[in-house]
Amino acid sequence: MKKILVLVESKNGKLKKSSQEVLSVALNSNYETYTCAAGEGSGGLGTELGVWGVQKHYYCTDTSVAQYNPESYQQFFAQIFETLKPDVVLGTSNMLARDVMPRLAAQFDCAYMSDITELSIGDDIICKRPMYAGKCMAQVSFTDESSKILLVRANQIPVVDASKAESTEAVAVTLNGTAGKTELVSIEKGESEKLDLTEADVIVSGGRGMKDADQFKLLYDLAEPLHATVGASRAVVDLGWVPHSLQVGQTGKTVTPTLYIAVGISGAIQHLAGMSGSKFIVAINKDEKAPIFQKASYGLVGDLFEILPVLAEKVKALKA
Repeated sequence: MKKILVLVESKNGKLKKSSQEVLSVALNSNYETYTCAAGEGSGGLGTELGVWGVQKHYYCTDTSVAQYNPESYQQFFAQIFETLKPDVVLGTSNMLARDVMPRLAAQFDCAYMSDITELSIGDDIICKRPMYAGKCMAQVSFTDESSKILLVRANQIPVVDASKAESTEAVAVTLNGTAGKTELVSIEKGESEKLDLTEADVIVSGGRGMKDADQFKLLYDLAEPLHATVGASRAVVDLGWVPHSLQVGQTGKTVTPTLYIAVGISGAIQHLAGMSGSKFIVAINKDEKAPIFQKASYGLVGDLFEILPVLAEKVKALKA
C-alpha cells in the first residue's frame, strides 16, 4: 500500500487545526498514514493521532531541534524519508515548511508544490493552486512515480470527523549527522497570544486609512469580541506603525480566513494577492471607488473612525 507522511504541528499539547486539515486529506486517501514532528512535546501526540489512523509517529526532541534550524530539521525529515520512502509528503504551507521542504525535494529529487488550495489523492493526485497573484487557478497533476511533497494553505480543507481506533506507535528519532553551518543565535517572540495570521479564522486588517499607529486600537477593540487576529497592509508596516509579522500580502503572509475585514485598505494588487482566498471579505473605506470593493462580499462606504466604535459595540452586544 502507498504511504503518506504528514508533517504535524501542535500547540499546548494539541494538534493545530491546520494539521488536522492535512490529516483529513490523508484519511480520505486510503494510503497508509505516518506522521512526524520535532521539538518539545512532539512525542506526546499518540492518542490524538490514533483517531486519524496513523500507523507510526516519528518524533525528535534533540537539542538541535528544540528551536527551528533549517539544517537540523532537514536532517530529521531526511532520516525519516530514507526509512519510510513515502509516496507523498503532506504539510501546511507555512513559513517553516516552505523553508525546509524545498531543501528536502532537492535532496531526494521529488516533485514539490506549495500554496495548494484543493487537493485530491487517489489513483491520481490533483492539486489546485492560485497563480499570478491570484488572478487565475492552476490545476496540476503529476506524470511520474517519484515522491511528491505537497504543502496546503491553512483554512482550505474541511476537517473531517476522525473516529479510527488505531494504536499509533511512537518512534523516537536521533539525528545521526554532524552539525550544520547554521547557528541559531536567538529567537524574539511577539507578545500576542492570538493565532498566527495564517491560521486565524477571522482577521481584522488596517491600512493607511487608519491615519496613525495609535488608531490601530480601534481594530483591536473590534477584533477582541470577534476572537480575531489583527493584520495590516504593507503601507502601514513600511511606516513602522505595526510589525512585519502582521503584514498581509504578496510580500507578507497569505491568509485564507472565513472572514476578512479590510479597514482603510484601498486594495492594491499586492495586498489582494495575500487575502483574496478569504471566504467572506468585508471592506470599510470612505472611497467608494477603492479597488478593495471589487473583491468584497460586503462593502461599507463611510468614515471608519465613526463606523468601527459602533460596529465593535454591536458585536459585543451580540456576544453578550
